[in-house]
Amino acid sequence: MTAARSSSSFEELRTHLSRTTSLSPSEADRVIAEVLAYFDEDVPGFVRRRHTELQSRGVRNDDAFERIAAELGTRRYSPQVLSVRQLRRIVYT
Repeated sequence: MTAARSSSSFEELRTHLSRTTSLSPSEADRVIAEVLAYFDEDVPGFVRRRHTELQSRGVRNDDAFERIAAELGTRRYSPQVLSVRQLRRIVYT
């Protein structure tokens, strides 16, 4: 976690997770950090990460970019609609 989002900022959440799950406080800290990192991902970061994941599964680029374009609308942010060409530019620049 960053200094602005130190683990002490989330002490109540850490306590809640530790109390209501089998997570230790340090494991709860790691879960909180992972969730924050997930929600901090920007559009280019998501596009690059998702493209790499799909490529590793053997998905062809044409299919991967179509899938990424559809998935962008389901993310927590409301990005502008990106064409397949714009998605390619993010990945290859």
